[in-house]
Amino acid sequence: MEMETLTEVVQSTKQIKIQGFSVTSAMSNGEFFKSRTRWTVGGYDWEVQVVPRASNGSRDYVALNLRFHSEAPTDNNVKANFSCRFIDPSGKLKPSQGSSGTYKFTRGSYTFNIMAIADLKTSGYIKDDAFTVECTIMVLRELAKNAVTHRPADDLAPSSGLHHHLGELLQKGTGADVTLVVSGESFTVHKAILASRSPVFMAEFFGQMKEKRSPRVDIKGMEAAIFRAMLQFIYTDSAPELDRPEDGTAIAQHLLVAADMYGIDRLKLICEDKLYDGINVDTAATTLALAEQHGCSHLKAKCIELIAANLEAAMATEGYKHLMASCPSVMNDLLKAVHGEKN
Repeated sequence: MEMETLTEVVQSTKQIKIQGFSVTSAMSNGEFFKSRTRWTVGGYDWEVQVVPRASNGSRDYVALNLRFHSEAPTDNNVKANFSCRFIDPSGKLKPSQGSSGTYKFTRGSYTFNIMAIADLKTSGYIKDDAFTVECTIMVLRELAKNAVTHRPADDLAPSSGLHHHLGELLQKGTGADVTLVVSGESFTVHKAILASRSPVFMAEFFGQMKEKRSPRVDIKGMEAAIFRAMLQFIYTDSAPELDRPEDGTAIAQHLLVAADMYGIDRLKLICEDKLYDGINVDTAATTLALAEQHGCSHLKAKCIELIAANLEAAMATEGYKHLMASCPSVMNDLLKAVHGEKN
């Protein structure tokens, strides 16, 4: 039986931290902090505003405003779901119940009350006078008639659901049985957890390799910050560093290499999806080299399409020279794509 898929759901999650919660009590009703950069999901731009005090009848809430900053299609509107909740970055508490809603977006904003301020103060989500909110946008898109590319995140498996408990183990080091040293920095971890998430660690700790009995293992060729982010994902199934506006893309590049090195397929796909959304003419060639070297087929296809459609501009970039020197094998794929563009 033939099956035809007409739609896809594009999803993205980010975390927002507000420090100085006690000082926000001086803010007026409805006054807000807005995200520094637009959040692009499903081809549309969104803005998240954090409202530390939003009055609703007799109670004051911490709320989020979601603003739609793009033009909706002339013959349709943008259908999206937004959800937000408080989280404990340490993993000790489960996420709060939060708030969510599904709307047809054309313009303007919607407000989501997350939790009453009085309840928040006793909830445990305020740490060092700060709180963290996790937001997720899901956008429904109609597939193009001749769509040829496939989003990397479509292959992601569901989260394990154990990250809130395991995050505490990583933070406290309770029961840790090996120390990993990366670029001079030591990480106290649990062999069994690392082995359960990575076939490479499984071989190192429980195979015939010397690391099986060693209490200290030196790891070469990786920055400590990238290894820390990989450990965070191994234990908690999340990589909040990827959402940092200043260097999230660079982290995704290094973390993709690390994930591929250790066989952590889900993290590799998340990094691939992050890079997929950020491709432009200036970065397409560099990203294509990375995709070719690490077997990222969806990312590679997206890069080739973009380069073929903007060949002269792409060839003028330094990344294109690097691509030709490091991955000459992609030339055939590029030539086929360029020929298809001309036809």
